Amino acid sequence: MIIKIVSLFLIGMAVLAMFGRLRFPGQRMLKARRCGACGKLRIGKGPCSCGAKDKG
Repeated sequence: MIIKIVSLFLIGMAVLAMFGRLRFPGQRMLKARRCGACGKLRIGKGPCSCGAKDKG
């Protein structure tokens, strides 16, 4: 009985690990919204609050 519980737990953890490695669709867009100089997320189309001249 205990072996069943432990094996189901390990299988469940393996499934969660596989889902954790997936790339979600919005991940690339979020990376593009970061400031190239300081790494903060930019909101809107204006410049970053750090004042650096960013290429995006």
